[in-house]
Amino acid sequence: MNKPKIVILGAGYGGMMATVRLTKELSADEADITLVNKHNYHYQTTWLHEAAAGTIHHDRTRMLIKNVINTNRVHFVQDTVRSIDHKNNKVILKNGEIDYDYLVIALGFESNTFGIKGLDEHAFAIRSVNTARKIREHIEYRFASYNSDPDAKDSDLTIVVGGAGLSGVEFLGELVDRIPELCREYDVDPKKVRIVDVEGMPFVLPPFDRTLAEYAQKYLESKGVEFKLNTFIKEATPEGVKVQLKGSEELEEIKAGTVVWTGGVKASHIPEDSGFETNRGKIQVTPDLRSPEDDHVFAIGDVAVVFPPDAERPYPPTAQIAIQEAENLAKNFKHILHGEPTEPFVYKPKGTVASLGEKEAIGVVFDHKLTGKPAAAMKKVIDDRYLLMLGGVGLVLKKGKLKFL
Repeated sequence: MNKPKIVILGAGYGGMMATVRLTKELSADEADITLVNKHNYHYQTTWLHEAAAGTIHHDRTRMLIKNVINTNRVHFVQDTVRSIDHKNNKVILKNGEIDYDYLVIALGFESNTFGIKGLDEHAFAIRSVNTARKIREHIEYRFASYNSDPDAKDSDLTIVVGGAGLSGVEFLGELVDRIPELCREYDVDPKKVRIVDVEGMPFVLPPFDRTLAEYAQKYLESKGVEFKLNTFIKEATPEGVKVQLKGSEELEEIKAGTVVWTGGVKASHIPEDSGFETNRGKIQVTPDLRSPEDDHVFAIGDVAVVFPPDAERPYPPTAQIAIQEAENLAKNFKHILHGEPTEPFVYKPKGTVASLGEKEAIGVVFDHKLTGKPAAAMKKVIDDRYLLMLGGVGLVLKKGKLKFL
C-alpha cells in the first residue's frame, strides 16, 4: 500500500509548525511529507519591523529550513507556487509540479495597498526579509548622505509611516530607538528628523484595549512621533505623500525621503486564482480547517478565515492562531490516517503584546494588562517560546532574545 503524500505549501508560522508537528505525530511509514517554499529559510514575520528599522540584523529574523525540520522525514522543495489544480491533486510550481493526496495551504500574506495611487512605486512595505533589508539600507543611506550630498534636503530625513495598526506601531517603536544612533553615527541634528504616522482611524492600535493604545501613542509622541489620525494617504509620490483629513476636501503634502506602508495585508492570491471559493481572498474553512469544497485540502494561517462561535467577525490572522491551527492540523492527520473522527479547531487566545522598541511594550497576557519593561520582557518570552516549540533549546540559544537563556 502506498503511503499518502502530504504536501505543505509555505514555510511561515503555520507551515513550519505543521511540518514539525507532523513528523512528531506520524511515523515514517504512515505518510510522505513534502514542504514547498520559495526560500530556503523560514523567517519571523513578527520580527521584520526590527530588521526594517535596523535595530537587529536581518539575519536574526531567519533560519535555514534544513536546520529546523527533520530532513530524514521531510522532503523540502525550494520553488515558487504558481497555482493549485485541486481537481487533479496537483500543485503547479515555477519549475515543475507535485502530486498530493492531502494538501496544506499555508502561503501567508501579501501587502495590500487598497489601490492607493503611487504606493507600489514610491513606498516600501514590510513583508519579507528582503524588503525589511531594503528599508533599513534606504533609511541609513538618507542619513549617511545628508551631510555629504550637496542636493540633500531636510525632508530627506522625514519618515512617513502609513498605518497605526500593530505593524506600524511596532515599527515606530523601533525607529525611535534607532534614529538617535543614526544621528550620532552620521552627525545629524536630531531636530531635523521627522517621523510622521498617518492613520485613517481616529485612534491607534484598533484591536487593543484603549488605555493601552493611548499609553503607546503617548510614549511614541514623547519620543517625537507625530500622529495624523482620521487622515488618509491619497497618493505617494517621489517627493513623499499627499494626505487628506477625513471630511476635508483639501490635500496636504508631506515631503519625505522615506515612506513605509504598513496599512494592510491580504491573503496570498493563489487560492482564489486557483478556483477555490473564498471570503475576501481567504478559504472559509470547516471546523477541522478543511476547504468546504475538498476534504483533502486544508488551509491555515493568513489564507484561512475562522469565525469564533456565534460571531460576525473572524479571528485576526496572527502568528498565534496560525501556530495553534498547525498543532490541530497535525493531530487531525493522525486521526484521519487511523480512520478516527477529527477534532474541531478551538482557538485559545493567550494574549497579545506590541513592542515599542527594546525596553517598552504594551499587552494583555492571560487577561492581565502590561506596560513598560514587564511587557517588553513578556514579548521576548513569547518570541522565545515559539523558537522552543519549533526547534527546541538549541534554536532558542542560537536565535532567542532573552540573554539569560
